[in-house]
Amino acid sequence: PEILSRLVEAYRRIRNTIRFLLANLYDFDPAVDQVPYEKMAELDRWALHQLALLQEKVTAAYEDYEFHTIYHAVHNFCVVTLSGFYLDVVKDRLYILKPAAAARRSTQTALYLLADAMVRLCAPIMSFTADEAWQHLPGERPADNVFAVDFPALPPRFRDEALAAVWEELLAIRRAVLKKLEAARRDKQIGLSLDARLTLQARGRVRELLESYREQLADIFIVSQVEIGELEAGEPGEGEEMPDLLVTVSPAAGEKCQRCWRYDRQLTPASAAHPGICPRCLAQLED
Repeated sequence: PEILSRLVEAYRRIRNTIRFLLANLYDFDPAVDQVPYEKMAELDRWALHQLALLQEKVTAAYEDYEFHTIYHAVHNFCVVTLSGFYLDVVKDRLYILKPAAAARRSTQTALYLLADAMVRLCAPIMSFTADEAWQHLPGERPADNVFAVDFPALPPRFRDEALAAVWEELLAIRRAVLKKLEAARRDKQIGLSLDARLTLQARGRVRELLESYREQLADIFIVSQVEIGELEAGEPGEGEEMPDLLVTVSPAAGEKCQRCWRYDRQLTPASAAHPGICPRCLAQLED
C-alpha cells in the first residue's frame, strides 16, 4: 500500500502539471499567438532549454528500456523545474497581464511547447493520461491520438548552455533568498512572500548579476519590492554558499494591491473606477 500510495502521488503531480499547462492555454491559438523563439522572454527560453535536456534523457532511456529513468526524469522535471520554480514565477504574468501582452504570449508559447512535448514523451508509459491531454491541446494536431505521432523534434537552438549558466547563478541567489524568506515567515515577520521587501547587499559578480536583472528580481523571488546595495569588502555574506551576498527581509512598504497582491505606495483611491489597485494593474485594465 505504501509503494502504491507513493506512485499515485507521483502520478498526480505529473498529471496536475500537465493540467496546469493546458489550463493556461485556454485563450492561446498556436497559429496566431505563438511567439518566435528569438522574441521570447529569457526565462521562457530557459524553460525550453530544460525541456531539451529532458527530451534527450528520456529518449535515450527509451532506447535502453530504462523506464525507471524516464519516470524519475519526468517527475523531477514537473516537481523541481516547473512547479518548484518556472511555473511559480510565471503565474504573475499569466494572471495579471493583458491577454495579448507580449510577455504573457511568450510564456504561453513555452507552456504550449512544454505540454506538446511532455504528452508525447509520456505516451508509452502514461497512455490514457497522455491521450486525454492530447485531445485538449490547442490548435490543429497532426493526428487524432498521441500514439500516431512521433516524439518531439525540438530545434537545436533550444539548447542554450550560456543562458542556462546565467540562470544557474540566479537560482543559487534565489535559494539563499528563499532561506531568508522562510526564516522571516517562521519569525512572523511576513506571511506570504509577497508581504516582503528584500534588501540585497552584494559585491563582485553577484552585484553585477543583480543589477542586470533588476527589473525581474521581484518576479524571480516572488516578493513585492527589491532593493540592491553594496556589500563592503570583508563584510560577511550568506555563508560559504553565497559569501558575496547579504539578504535582509522586512515587511513590504505601502498597501496590498487587491488585484495582484503586491504591496505598493500608490494604490488607486476608493473613489476610482478600479479602487485599491497598483499602477501596474491599472495599466493592464485600461485600453
